[in-house]
Amino acid sequence: MLGNEIFYISFLPCIHWNLDPFLCRRLVNIWAVVMYIGQVMKDVLKLPRPTTPPVVKLEWRVDVEYGLPSTHAMAATAISFTLLLSAMERVQFPFELGLVLAVVLSALVSLSRLYTGMHSALDVICGILISVLILGVTYPHWRTLDFLQLNSPLSPVVAVVLPLYLCYKYPELDHYSTTRGDTTIIMGAAAGCSVGYWANQQLSLTFEPAGPFPVSLGPLTLAAFALCVARFAVGLAIVVLTRQTVRWVSLRLLCWSYGVMVTDIEARRRKEIEVPYKFSTYLAIGVVNSVVVCRVFALVGLL
Repeated sequence: MLGNEIFYISFLPCIHWNLDPFLCRRLVNIWAVVMYIGQVMKDVLKLPRPTTPPVVKLEWRVDVEYGLPSTHAMAATAISFTLLLSAMERVQFPFELGLVLAVVLSALVSLSRLYTGMHSALDVICGILISVLILGVTYPHWRTLDFLQLNSPLSPVVAVVLPLYLCYKYPELDHYSTTRGDTTIIMGAAAGCSVGYWANQQLSLTFEPAGPFPVSLGPLTLAAFALCVARFAVGLAIVVLTRQTVRWVSLRLLCWSYGVMVTDIEARRRKEIEVPYKFSTYLAIGVVNSVVVCRVFALVGLL
């Protein structure tokens, strides 16, 4: 779940729409950093996944990718503990319960990579340790980075140019792998969210709770649950529509400019086509998620 497209356009936006955009912003930032580092390390180290036989593999989509580190383990660890550390600033909850949930989620995802035969224990352990290191190094600077991301006039430029540059500079392989495309999706989504959060801050309409923090969460009533479901359904519909529209347009424009057929799978895997069409698609999704969706909620009475 933490490594596929369903997660990109469901769980993280749901945090934004139903809980706190502040938490979503923190999660997206750390998620992008952790995943880029992990994916690049895979394709630089080029250490293979467990072989079949003796391992029985239950998943094949990413089998051609290299193995170390496990980016699922990295993402699960980073997202779980970033949510825990960030939620402490915003919401009143028993820290011990949050810690247990973070450990359990990280462990379940990490163990699932062993169970499906996609990673060795070394891959998983290294992934967890790398995420812990990244969190330890970046955590003291989260508030400073928050301020710069929301208030610096250079923020939207850096948010788009730097990730796009890193996608184009992604390590070249002697065979096609999904790592560059998946990394481009993540970086594009993070770039779009960053631009959107900056725009919301400039417009003084962030849709964040008013405080004082940490706030106390009220009971989850049937009406509140129904409202969350309605927001999720409307928001997801808008995001999926954005994805399909921008993907359709960008892919055809790029294929037309390079003189190839849209149906040519090999052509679509070329860097000059794959990177801009996936980056632009998820850049748009990030902007729509952070700027447009909540304004639609306000128009239809879901806020």
